[in-house]
Amino acid sequence: MDNLSLKPTAIGSLPYTDSKTAVDMIFEKFTDIPFWPQLGAVDRHEDMTVQYIQGIPGIYYDEQKDKYIFNTTSDEFFIQLEEFFMDYEEIVNEKNFSKLEKYAITPPYSNAINLFFEKLKNKNYKFAKGHVTGAFTWGTSICDGDLQCSFYDETCREILVKAVTLKAIWQIHKIKEINPEITPIIFFDEPVMSQYGTSAFVTITKEDLTEAFSEIAKTVREFGAMSGIHCCGKSDWSVLIDSKVDIINLDAFFFAKSLVPYAGKIKTFLENGGYIAWGLVPTLDSDALKKISLKELADIYYDAVKSLSEKGIPESLIEKQSILTPSCGAGSLSVELADRAMTLVCDLSAELTKRRSKCP
Repeated sequence: MDNLSLKPTAIGSLPYTDSKTAVDMIFEKFTDIPFWPQLGAVDRHEDMTVQYIQGIPGIYYDEQKDKYIFNTTSDEFFIQLEEFFMDYEEIVNEKNFSKLEKYAITPPYSNAINLFFEKLKNKNYKFAKGHVTGAFTWGTSICDGDLQCSFYDETCREILVKAVTLKAIWQIHKIKEINPEITPIIFFDEPVMSQYGTSAFVTITKEDLTEAFSEIAKTVREFGAMSGIHCCGKSDWSVLIDSKVDIINLDAFFFAKSLVPYAGKIKTFLENGGYIAWGLVPTLDSDALKKISLKELADIYYDAVKSLSEKGIPESLIEKQSILTPSCGAGSLSVELADRAMTLVCDLSAELTKRRSKCP
């Protein structure tokens, strides 16, 4: 596999109101790992809670509650559920893709993804990035009929884990159809992981999460792709490492040092081919984004590397197994600031690569 070392990519959400403009920008700037954009300003169905509901049993919009919820009590649900599990078995275990289009991501749920696939045909890319809302975040955003988080319900949780997997497989399959030599990278966006261990989710266990994440990561790998988990905060990083994902993506502008207590596990993770995706460009702090310089970003990166190297991880290993991203999505920024964030992460990649090449 081609080396990802210090290559830039981004999380997904952008503030553009025109899909073509967004996709053109991505392919212009992100020449190593292009990604498809999530554009909530184009259509409300591109919200991360809603974007992946196509084909998933039990999820519907409740007008009275003004929410998407699970309805697991109707006769229709049990019919849909049986069909869903049969489809999953055929697609995942039998590698029969005849039912896979039922789990596609199409307009209005994404108005840019088909443009992305078309653009991907224009060059022999080595990597291409997709994304799905992670099962934990999705399961704490969509509730059941009693407005309890659906992740607490074993049936709903199983549906969400398999739904996330199918949405990932569909993206992998589409990318591989374009070019079998491309390695798809699928990020599972898990912002709620920053709340794991707090009183809000005190009954969610590490086993609950590692079991869910491991099932998804294992299947993604079987289909020839890499898996990453994005958490725009600090977290118990051992959960992600123990889940055998390939990439851990964090807000490294604010929380790079949160990796230090897990240095032993991080070292093994990197030695086994895992990557840290350093979210260095501060998309969650517009004032910081306006002021930050390329030198300051590089300094933050080198300080983070040093903090891990002091715990026994060779700097050369950290650098080799590093990817660069913004700290989170840029959908809440102005277009001007989002463009600045995208430019900065690409410029930072070029700067750090140049500095590394000068080292003896």
